[in-house]
Amino acid sequence: MTTSRSYRTSESVTEGHPDKVADRISDAVLDAVLRDDPSSHVACETFLTTGLVVVGGEITTKTYVDIPSLVRRVLSDIGYDRPELGFHFQDCAVLSAIKEQSKNIADAVGTSSETREGSKDPLNELGAGDQGIVFGYARSDTETLMPLTIHLAHRLAQRMAAVRKDKTVPFLRPDGKTQVTVEYEGDRPIRVDTVLLAAQHGPDVAREEIERELLRHVVEPVLGRWLDEKALVLINTSGQFVIGGPASDSGVTGRKIIVDTYGGFSSHGGGAFSGKDPTKVDRTGAYMARYVAKNLVAAGLAREVEVEIAYAIGRAAPLAVNVQSYGTGTVSDERLRNVVLKTFDLRPKAIIDAFDLLRPIYEPLSAYGHFGRTDLDLPWERTDAADRLARAIR
Repeated sequence: MTTSRSYRTSESVTEGHPDKVADRISDAVLDAVLRDDPSSHVACETFLTTGLVVVGGEITTKTYVDIPSLVRRVLSDIGYDRPELGFHFQDCAVLSAIKEQSKNIADAVGTSSETREGSKDPLNELGAGDQGIVFGYARSDTETLMPLTIHLAHRLAQRMAAVRKDKTVPFLRPDGKTQVTVEYEGDRPIRVDTVLLAAQHGPDVAREEIERELLRHVVEPVLGRWLDEKALVLINTSGQFVIGGPASDSGVTGRKIIVDTYGGFSSHGGGAFSGKDPTKVDRTGAYMARYVAKNLVAAGLAREVEVEIAYAIGRAAPLAVNVQSYGTGTVSDERLRNVVLKTFDLRPKAIIDAFDLLRPIYEPLSAYGHFGRTDLDLPWERTDAADRLARAIR
């Protein structure tokens, strides 16, 4: 029998992409608020375009954040620190349009409906901050249990930023995109088929130099053994990419949700992560769903797993939990689901406590993905529940 072959593609963007700048500002606001007041409720969104940054949303807190100074610090850190880029951290206008969170939402979150109905379980004291469906995913492509396509796309984007900042490739500018297509044999990746880079650059650089330097300093170091002689490497296929960042395109928080997660391999509930405090299950529930999925694969119970959790605003316990192993599980999906329900506490406060989420850890997550990170110590990326799952399934 011949094993079927397929091609899967994922993209990433650099931290200087306008949407990622917006995500970073929103998460920087969240971190600044949590640093002084971990009990804060934050839903912060950012919009930016040429010469303008607007920070809005709902924040209830006891602390104060100097929004304009924070925005300018983030823009400078990313690299928008030269006037010739068309967007400069000192010259852009910064507008703040932040108000307090709705009292109706605050009341629902502060005390869950289960507690109001008489439960004395302290873990039920916090209701979900909104309704929502979240998904977690893991597969055995890589050591991080992420799809190879998004893993490589993120690493290429990170590498572009690194060689720009250390001036190994001095003509690079902050904006950029990557895309990787991988050939699969069945559910196993066998080779990289196509690599696409879009790299913002200075005006006086020949195309041949751009291609040569990015191949040498970005593509080859990242792809390594995955780069064979048949792989197609495409760099700046649109021609020049001098004008970029907010001078070229507007940016909005939450517009790169597939880049933030699994590169198109898994379902997505629709909610963005950045700028939201941990009571928002769009973020917290998705982190737990990833933790569950990753530990199921790490335990050897499946080669590929998607975990779905549904929440209702004001309620602590999930409305529904599903596990899908796509035929790769060692037991039925129903049995996997039952083991998950017995092993993990999926209520918001339990997740917050387990992962210690009321601390300023979010700004570094705003680019290069929330999952599969090897440069950050993220509690939802640990596989410390794998042994418990393996024992429970026996």
